[in-house]
Amino acid sequence: MERRRVAVLGLVWLAAAATVAMADPLPSYYNAIFSFGDSFSDTGNFVIINSGKLPNMPKFPPPYARCSNGRLVIDFLAEAFGLPLLPPSANKGTNFSQGANFAVMGATALDLKYFKDNNVWSIPPFNTSMNVQLQWFDEVKQTICSSPQECREFFSKALFVFGEFGGNDYSFAWKAEWSLEKVKTMVPSVVASMVGGIERLLDEGARHVVVPGNLPAGCIPITLTMYATEDRSEYDPRTGCLKKYNSVALYHNAMLRIALDQLQRRRPDSRIVYADYYTPYIQFARTPHLYGYKRGALRACCGGGGPYNYNMSASCGLPGATTCEDPDAHVSWDGIHLTEAPYRFIANTWIRGPYAHPPLASVVRDDMVY
Repeated sequence: MERRRVAVLGLVWLAAAATVAMADPLPSYYNAIFSFGDSFSDTGNFVIINSGKLPNMPKFPPPYARCSNGRLVIDFLAEAFGLPLLPPSANKGTNFSQGANFAVMGATALDLKYFKDNNVWSIPPFNTSMNVQLQWFDEVKQTICSSPQECREFFSKALFVFGEFGGNDYSFAWKAEWSLEKVKTMVPSVVASMVGGIERLLDEGARHVVVPGNLPAGCIPITLTMYATEDRSEYDPRTGCLKKYNSVALYHNAMLRIALDQLQRRRPDSRIVYADYYTPYIQFARTPHLYGYKRGALRACCGGGGPYNYNMSASCGLPGATTCEDPDAHVSWDGIHLTEAPYRFIANTWIRGPYAHPPLASVVRDDMVY
């Protein structure tokens, strides 16, 4: 009983500490931030590329639409280091001297050819995979530096955020009705692809790279709705999440951390930060009230009804869907993505700890001392 009380008090302290973490000012250390990934960090690329507006993005007008009711982790990182919110790279003609965001909703770590070759067709209509984003980075690079040496010096003072990647890769495989064992066979290829992408950035002069892991897919309302089962043994009794889908995320994150440790040893002049999405989300699911989420972690704020307020035929923003009065009381915004409140919390824990290894604030502090 005493151990449980200590654990609960620890969670309360962590929640409070993360809430006020931004009160301590951070040095204006980075000259720019460059972000790669999918819808968890897309700040408008999908809308521009798709020549339209998604209905579940109410707060930021195009071309700065986000899959949330407000800011994302990448926005809070930019604000913490005194930089402007990152413009989407697809917004041509923008000044990218303080950073750019290449992330796109639906982006994969593996090229789309992999999915087509394996008869997986629930993929985006256009290729915005990791390698394509790196090609866009090469194009933007030409607008901000003019020689290899100048570019290396510039990027050595920038922060790179590489991911989240992999979540869509596995999601598309699940939709193709792959077995758990078969989905797990993808993980080494996904991780190897990510490490290859990070090395390309290091070769360009990057020194500080944040690499987020996967979220617990089995806790996300769309997964809980699409793959609902009457077999209660499929659910984690502590969270209500589907264990099978979380097991892939755990496997991905474990392999990614091993690969990043190996990369760090090969590239000792760099600082590679593993950033944890999984653990805080699981904590939200286990003890939502400790973090202020009165409505729990598994029910979407904006949706068309059902046990998790996610309905494929009435998803957020479409006819039949409604939006909750207090998004900050929810973890999930639209059944897939998070509301601003958990993004703020996660960003704080990546900066100060404990959900980044090492925390960004310590990376910056150590670099300034060095």
